[in-house]
Amino acid sequence: MLLERGKSQVLMVDVQERLLPAMADPTLVLKNGGRLLEAARILAVPVVVSEQYPAGLGRTVPELANLAPANAMHEKVEFSCFANPALHAALSPARQTVIFGIEAHVCVLQTAIEMAAAAHDVTIVVDAIGSRVADSKEIALRRMLDAGIRLATTEMVLFEWLRRAGTPEFKTISRLIR
Repeated sequence: MLLERGKSQVLMVDVQERLLPAMADPTLVLKNGGRLLEAARILAVPVVVSEQYPAGLGRTVPELANLAPANAMHEKVEFSCFANPALHAALSPARQTVIFGIEAHVCVLQTAIEMAAAAHDVTIVVDAIGSRVADSKEIALRRMLDAGIRLATTEMVLFEWLRRAGTPEFKTISRLIR
């Protein structure tokens, strides 16, 4: 099944000031997360953002916070976004949820598995998630596949949302990829 922008929502998980630098490849999460958020803004795809215990881990990194709607932020102490009442309510079961963020083997994994178990349509953006240790990310991806969760890359998501070339949106979003 292809992603449809009119049916999608983006969930950015815990890309925070004190967490991001500890990731094995923080630049990839930052770069591709920014592309996803910018495309979501251009294409009117709703965005939901989680922040894990911001008093201790800091806020969402400014580069991404500036691309997200101000009312999209939700603080949590639960590892799974889906276990947090406010985030649970913000995530529409009628939408395809495109997830990126950190850490792949903790908050991203638990969120995706709980959402899939509740019959939500979940896609993980593999080049926009990270863990401190590469093996942890790989095992998390295997577990998510076993749970029936789809994997995609940033470019896959963007081109599925676009569906065709030659539009003003295509020209704008194709610049994000170059």
